[in-house]
Amino acid sequence: MHTRLPRLLIAQRLAVVGLSIAVGAAAHAAPPWSTVIEQGRPKGLPASAVGVTRKGTAIPCFIDPSSIDHGHPQMRLLLVSGLDGSRRSVHATLELARWFRGSAEAKALRRACSLSVVPCVNMDGLAGDLGTRNGAGGDPARGYPPQVPAYHSPTDPERSYLWRWIGMHAPDLVLEVRSVEDASGSFATPASATPGPDAWTVPTDDPSDSLARQLSIAAAAGTGTIPAGVLRVGKSISNAQRLHLFEQLVASYRETPSPARQELQRRLKRTPIELAGELSEHYGHRLDNVVYIPAVALIGRLRLAGLTDDDSHLAAVKRIAGPYFRGERPTAPKSGSGLSGHLVFCELAAVSRGEEQQRYLRLARNAADLAFDERGKARAAMPHHVEMSDAVFMGGPILARVGRLTGDPRYYAACFNHLRFMRELDLRSDGLYRHSPLDQAAWGRGNGFPAIGVAMCLSALPAEHADRNQLLVAFRNHLQALATHQDYTGCWHQVIDRPESYRELTSTCMITFAMIRGVRSGWLDRARYNPHITRAWYAIRTRVGSAGHLVDVCTGTGKQPNLRAYYDRQAILGRDDRGGAMALLVATELAAWLQDQSAEAK
Repeated sequence: MHTRLPRLLIAQRLAVVGLSIAVGAAAHAAPPWSTVIEQGRPKGLPASAVGVTRKGTAIPCFIDPSSIDHGHPQMRLLLVSGLDGSRRSVHATLELARWFRGSAEAKALRRACSLSVVPCVNMDGLAGDLGTRNGAGGDPARGYPPQVPAYHSPTDPERSYLWRWIGMHAPDLVLEVRSVEDASGSFATPASATPGPDAWTVPTDDPSDSLARQLSIAAAAGTGTIPAGVLRVGKSISNAQRLHLFEQLVASYRETPSPARQELQRRLKRTPIELAGELSEHYGHRLDNVVYIPAVALIGRLRLAGLTDDDSHLAAVKRIAGPYFRGERPTAPKSGSGLSGHLVFCELAAVSRGEEQQRYLRLARNAADLAFDERGKARAAMPHHVEMSDAVFMGGPILARVGRLTGDPRYYAACFNHLRFMRELDLRSDGLYRHSPLDQAAWGRGNGFPAIGVAMCLSALPAEHADRNQLLVAFRNHLQALATHQDYTGCWHQVIDRPESYRELTSTCMITFAMIRGVRSGWLDRARYNPHITRAWYAIRTRVGSAGHLVDVCTGTGKQPNLRAYYDRQAILGRDDRGGAMALLVATELAAWLQDQSAEAK
């Protein structure tokens, strides 16, 4: 997995959901504001989304494909508009970007500079001619840096989406475009005889919490600061003025990547083993309760021990599990999370022998045996599934692993029954999983759980089992459906098929794990899925910072009643045990695959 990301061919369609506001007379209604912006999209800039407003409107962005590669030598410029409450600033931004992308005189500039655009942050406010207000009681022009958590503000979701998105995009310069009355038609920028950072400054009367003022002093998304200024644009601009502007920008910023970009470049240099080692310093050190989050982190440490021949990880995990091993603490699972938490005992049994192995196996069976009633008859599904797609992971792998460790075919049969039950309950006709029958929303982790869960089951189930082929087909179909929704950054979203929802780390880690396991095991075509894995690993590295700090991990989530509720689940920025565990697991899976490839090459 290379540090540099190949230039990607992106053909993402801008998804616009929710409210459409027509402007003008009813008899001759103008196109909705979102349509106006899409129609103004600059040539060669694929459309995506920064986030979603309270009214369900996507906040669009147009992305230069070369800017996806943080190591690309071009200077990276981001234009942001629509915060000043003026539609004219949006039109001026799009006009400037169209000139840059399509003009013959800008050809040399395009080689030196990549340009991306967030054409209108305040979609609802400008659609309704509300000035800087957004129609939900908020003002996206103020309040930077936004307070965590995100993104469920009832009044100002736009500012959190924009702030974190800019931090992960990591341009070298951000210019907020504002419209001004200017009879001369020139760019109204602070006077400066020499091109340089001071040529595009923030006006002295700007509030202290404006976007342009805060980007240069606060680390957006925890990555780093970004030089920023305000570009004030008059009514008309000549091509000569445009050319001069970009020549100055390139001369000023081409040789100095922003601190945010430098941080992402640092993160991308880490190998899977290095990243797993960093994560293991902060995750996998407790098992206060036998539930899946700490258990997965401990499993990651066990896998790291096998990859590095570092016995300290194995010794540490055995010590942490000691109170359960010695019978000092009970392990009776009382939830789906408790069922999957017992996977750590399967992992310990697999690396143990004799009586020690049997003790760990008895602990694992405390969960697996719940698949049978008091007469020993298999249930229709594992208990505690509460109708959620999470249960594919919570209940399936523990049965498959215990079956593998004991050789008892009853566990295999119970595993297939459980997985079939969950597919019939939650699998949608398009190949994605709804989270529960309460709503059709394809929650990100609600698809990550089935992906990683079935991958783990397939690894443990006998190759000759009569029901295995049906499960393998279901796995392939699900991964194929998921692959179509990977976004240009390499991530999957909080709601898989809603690109305006935030890019979510745990679902990205879980889906990537399933793809790697599928390719390693020969279940998935390597040529087809390797590009998805490469892109996803690129995204994962950028979203795992120092000291175990992570970007956008969805908080714990039960059944939600509607799509809006999934949009509004808190996105954690910083340390998070769930996110750290899943990142550690996928890093060790990739490291194992790379070791496989190295051994094959010898």
